[in-house]
Amino acid sequence: MNAYGKTTWMIPDTFLHSVSRSGDITDRSHEAICVLNTSDSDAHISLTLFFEDKEPNTAFSSFCGARRTHHIRLDKIRDAEGNSIEMDTPYAILVESDTPIVVQYSRLDTSAAEMALMTTIAYSVDD
Repeated sequence: MNAYGKTTWMIPDTFLHSVSRSGDITDRSHEAICVLNTSDSDAHISLTLFFEDKEPNTAFSSFCGARRTHHIRLDKIRDAEGNSIEMDTPYAILVESDTPIVVQYSRLDTSAAEMALMTTIAYSVDD
């Protein structure tokens, strides 16, 4: 199958809310990087987090199998030492893969009684 997509993507506006008004664990505020890998090769994905007031964090990575999709929940991802992404802090993400992928970003905000869902295709960088 053809390998569609790019190997480098950017998501400039990310923010994990620590507050959720919903009592249902499945409805808590979260973000996700949705990955589509149409190639015949597994995709090894590295995430670099950029912040306003500190150095980038390169500790997070993920994986998407060949001809598969994978949803990287940013409230659940852990680095090799078990650390999570800091909540209530604006940041941006550089997504890099060793095979072409397509990246979509989604945010479910349940910090208010009226939930909000936002989704967009990430910005792809020409390889």
